Amino acid sequence: MKTTGIIGGMSWESTVLYYQLINRGIKRELGGLHSARLLINSVDFAEIEALQHAGNWDAAGSILNAAARSLQRGGADQLLIATNTMHKVVDQVMQSIDLPLLHIVDPTADAIKAQGFRTIGLLGTGFTMSDSFYKGRMEQQHGLSVIVPDEGDQAIVHRIIYEELCLGEINEASLAAYLAVIDKLAAAGAQAVILGCTEITLLVKQHHTELPLLDTTALHAEAAVQSAIAID
Repeated sequence: MKTTGIIGGMSWESTVLYYQLINRGIKRELGGLHSARLLINSVDFAEIEALQHAGNWDAAGSILNAAARSLQRGGADQLLIATNTMHKVVDQVMQSIDLPLLHIVDPTADAIKAQGFRTIGLLGTGFTMSDSFYKGRMEQQHGLSVIVPDEGDQAIVHRIIYEELCLGEINEASLAAYLAVIDKLAAAGAQAVILGCTEITLLVKQHHTELPLLDTTALHAEAAVQSAIAID
């Protein structure tokens, strides 16, 4: 079994899910008392969040690059960044790293295509929804069409992530707000919706809506499981 290095802590609420999901996947695949070989470098999200909102992505990328280097030195065989947003600086994170990276977009896109969808709604932080690093990979490398909420709804989705979900707060009013945004994406032609922030799955579950949901946390974790047990 390969050792997976996780760059986590962004937020720790979702890093907990990664730990659980990867271990459950390994147990499912290998049985018995098997558990995942994991290394986790959990950064201080307060530092990362301040740099994000200040637009200092170079500094944030440097912190994650240092985390990646520590995981490489520690013996990781593969890496994942346990957050959607920080894939914005993936090239910087992987500088001087000689390990494969499990990019969060790829297993998500594979799941979308496997279900026959081509037009997809995207929820996430304002950075993920408004920038091209995420949508661009979906569209250019995977041939998918991505719809995002309007600016007002993006602000609502973003605020709830940072002010509530990253703090472990689950509110019914926020769930209703998200479901209203999802309904608008469906009306705009989305065949399914990507939960493109690893905390959104804490709030929105499939039983809340008839529109298919793509849980990036679960899909990313499953990709780590399958890669860890694959024979090269």
